[in-house]
Amino acid sequence: MTVESEIQAMVDRETRAWDRQDAEALVSLFHPDMVWPWPPDPASHDPATWVFPLGRFNRERWKAGWEDLFRTHELIHNVRRTVRVAASPEGDGGFAVVDVDTLWRRRADGAPFHWKGRACKGYTKVGPAWFLVYHTGLLEYGP
Repeated sequence: MTVESEIQAMVDRETRAWDRQDAEALVSLFHPDMVWPWPPDPASHDPATWVFPLGRFNRERWKAGWEDLFRTHELIHNVRRTVRVAASPEGDGGFAVVDVDTLWRRRADGAPFHWKGRACKGYTKVGPAWFLVYHTGLLEYGP
């Protein structure tokens, strides 16, 4: 198995976890030092405007947040396409560029909650296992 295929397998694991609405599977992907900055909107390409709504990875807090999302929202679709996978020459790190189109509907009133844009997901290998160590928020990049 190549490093690139191992990273793609991580992307696929994450996609399946969202599809199943499995918060435990999601938190199992993250390195303890995971960080996840977010742009205030999909057109905010300048990182000087980004925020940290989740802070550094905290298994219980992040899991509880996703469990709440799954209780309060219905998943309409979750379409993800890997644009690129790159690996370090040492084979111990890499990233995936993924186009995300995930649509949720709030159960209470039917309001849409749409995640749409491109993310860069960084991965690190610790021993035999891969972990997600950073993830940019979703940004729009033309057609």
